[in-house]
Amino acid sequence: MKRFFTTFAATTAMLISGLANASGELFIYNWTEYTPPEVIEKFEKETGIKVSVDTYDSNETLLAKLQAGATGYDIVVPSQNFVPIMINEGLIQKVGVHDLPNFKNLEERWAFPEWDSKQEYSGPWQWGTTSFSYNSELYSGTGESLKEFFEPSDELNGRLSVFQTPDEVISLANIYLGIDFCSEDAKQMKKIQDMLVAQKDAVVAYNSETMSDLLASGEAIMTNHWSGYSRLGRLTGAPIVYAYPKEGVVGWYDSMVVPTSAKNVENAKTFMNFMMDPVNMAMLTENQGYGDAIMGTAAYYSDELKSAPEINAPSDLKVFFAPTCSPKAQSLIDKVWTKVMQ
Repeated sequence: MKRFFTTFAATTAMLISGLANASGELFIYNWTEYTPPEVIEKFEKETGIKVSVDTYDSNETLLAKLQAGATGYDIVVPSQNFVPIMINEGLIQKVGVHDLPNFKNLEERWAFPEWDSKQEYSGPWQWGTTSFSYNSELYSGTGESLKEFFEPSDELNGRLSVFQTPDEVISLANIYLGIDFCSEDAKQMKKIQDMLVAQKDAVVAYNSETMSDLLASGEAIMTNHWSGYSRLGRLTGAPIVYAYPKEGVVGWYDSMVVPTSAKNVENAKTFMNFMMDPVNMAMLTENQGYGDAIMGTAAYYSDELKSAPEINAPSDLKVFFAPTCSPKAQSLIDKVWTKVMQ
């Protein structure tokens, strides 16, 4: 035991020393408007590492880019159901997240998750929910059911915005119709397809980036939305309400992972460790308005964030986290979406 402790202590000391004296570059590929400048500025000041950020709008876009052999990225941020795909296809590498000094701050319920059971690949970013939001000054409904989104009333004709990729749209449809996630039943998936095709008559845009702008301008009255992104829209003064439908919402957990082609692996680990510090993670959460997985962050939240309805869901809300789909199930999802987009 003493030998183990001495070795562990020495290893930790080397890690801390290495993380504190890093330099060079770091290239992050993250979701649009998901990397606060103030977080990056603090990291650069403390480490001397120069950070560059590129963005994408969906898990599908990220996956396709990595599968196509994209290089030059040191950290990417997929959702939980895409991490196993990236592991199985050799697109990301083990970096021993569990050995980083600040891993001790990770909340127990989020440590060693099923999509990375040894916590070798992924470090925490944010978690939240997917539902829909509406302009409360223009919409007469209450947002109490997913029926309002999937079977829109006449007042939504030409004024409904839907995410432009299938992952979360179809998962939300699964919840509404009571169909299992990742269904391999073609007849069940045809029900989802028919519903989404019928919904098209009301759709003004398939959009995963400017949802709040559409609501604020009145171009859309209702849109697919992420919880924290809906809050950011509301904080601009727009009358945006995030819905908690009785059927439930999609839950997701985004993680930092390191592509196999990364050139700055040690700097990526330095950034992961930096983000597991409560002060730094609280900066991210304050900016984004989602949930985080780090102990001690709440002490740094503003009063506004602590009371924000988008982060304080009803206690009886049903939250469903989508698993990683089988190739057969994913093929059905792709076929459904292709039909919807025609």
